[in-house]
Amino acid sequence: DGLKQCLSEFKRQLAWVERLDVTLGPVTDVTDPVSNSTSDKDAVDPENDFQREMSFYRQAQAAVLEALPRLHKLQVPTRRPDDYFAEMAKSDQQMQKIRQKLKSKQEAMEKSEKAKQLRALRKYGKKVQTEILQKRQKEKKSMLNAVKKYQKGLSDKLDFLDEEQTSSQGNKKGSGSQRIKRGPNAKRRYKNQKFGFGGKKKGSKWNTKESFNDVSSFRAKVAHNKGPGKAGKKALNKRPGKRARQKMKSRAR
Repeated sequence: DGLKQCLSEFKRQLAWVERLDVTLGPVTDVTDPVSNSTSDKDAVDPENDFQREMSFYRQAQAAVLEALPRLHKLQVPTRRPDDYFAEMAKSDQQMQKIRQKLKSKQEAMEKSEKAKQLRALRKYGKKVQTEILQKRQKEKKSMLNAVKKYQKGLSDKLDFLDEEQTSSQGNKKGSGSQRIKRGPNAKRRYKNQKFGFGGKKKGSKWNTKESFNDVSSFRAKVAHNKGPGKAGKKALNKRPGKRARQKMKSRAR
């Protein structure tokens, strides 16, 4: 009797919209949750986790399906407005710390990703370099074997020399084409514009087939130091001796 008296003292007879309490069993049919709700405890095995969780889910679903129409009837809004902003429970300082922590974590992840990419690139470059070295060693070994066979008389083919020459010529042609594509620099262009090209210098005095066969300008006397050629010029330009120069000086006095 005392408990009932105390209960009657603090119990308040409030409307349902103030209490919002709904007590139902799990729903089996979505269309009619009230008629299908049941409170049979033996239907769910408490040791089966999946059945137990599903019973909780169905019970909550039944409560929602019953409470929403009642709220709509009482004209209580059940959706949050688009311009609704709720205040954070945490302070700005705490949120700033969380933001800095997330930022540092993101930077660390980016650094780790860059380091991974650099390691992968180094690994790939090392692999390519190793492959090139192995290829060169293989070519060298095959060439040495071919030379040994030729020296011993086991083979009379010199194909390896042709391959080497063609590869070297290809490299030279490639470098020459690169030089032609680049062209002269600004200093060279200015000098060409100011002084001209000047013609070909290297190899200008070399003999050609036509000049070698042309003997029209040949003179035997001049070639063998006869006549007024080189010898005559040398004789005219010969310097007098010391005594002759002294006599000439004494006569002039």
